[in-house]
Amino acid sequence: MANKILYVCQEITPYLPEGEEASLCRSLCQAMQERGNEIRTFMPRYGCINERRHQLHEVIRLSGMNLIIDDNDHQLIIKVASIPSARIQIYFIDNDDYFSRKAVLHDADGSEFADNDERAIFFARGVLETVKKLRWTPTVVHCHGWFSSVVPLYLKQVFADDPIFRDVKVVVSLYDDAFSRPLDAAFGKKIASEGVKDENIGILDGASYENLFRFVMTYVDGIVIASHGVGDAVRKLAAESGKPVLEDGDPTAPEFFDNYNRFYEAL
Repeated sequence: MANKILYVCQEITPYLPEGEEASLCRSLCQAMQERGNEIRTFMPRYGCINERRHQLHEVIRLSGMNLIIDDNDHQLIIKVASIPSARIQIYFIDNDDYFSRKAVLHDADGSEFADNDERAIFFARGVLETVKKLRWTPTVVHCHGWFSSVVPLYLKQVFADDPIFRDVKVVVSLYDDAFSRPLDAAFGKKIASEGVKDENIGILDGASYENLFRFVMTYVDGIVIASHGVGDAVRKLAAESGKPVLEDGDPTAPEFFDNYNRFYEAL
């Protein structure tokens, strides 16, 4: 049975340099589409992406909404581009406050941006509000990279009663992308103000990478260990979560992408 899969990706090649996560997201989207699934793919429009070279253009009918993050208005801009060799369309979430800087998640000195928590919140809200505008009902939402980790929280709480998302299954892929600087201490309060009500939200007061996924894993239906570099502590959280886990494999193996298809079907 074909699925309608929403991919929410921290990075995708060719818009960002080839790396384990960016390359896998690119290959997975194509492979799932070739297997008869209907897909939609989103990523942030980081300021280092060359819009002219990659032929990004704004989708006026989807843009213009204002999202309030921590009591401040931020305009949501939606852009789109295609990967011709794969016949895949990518939607980009953009905003001048959060994504105009010529960088991804780190400044020139290699330090994580202090507002990465709000950027992740905006990205999550932007993706889900845009999917609602598209009136497209996914059966699976697959989140890649920690920057997409707010999406499961919103799907299971803020958007839980929305007909578009009511029956969706949520998968999170774990990568070797741990951040060293905890997210803003008010991160938990910010998502609580968005409508995420959880007695354990205090875990996010010290939002280390490990604590973030300790919290997020309670909101997903399946977990993929997508990198050999995933730390032991996070692997242990996945093993103890009680959720189905797909272990990392060799992307060149014949069964690699079929295993994803089977994993979705089993949820």
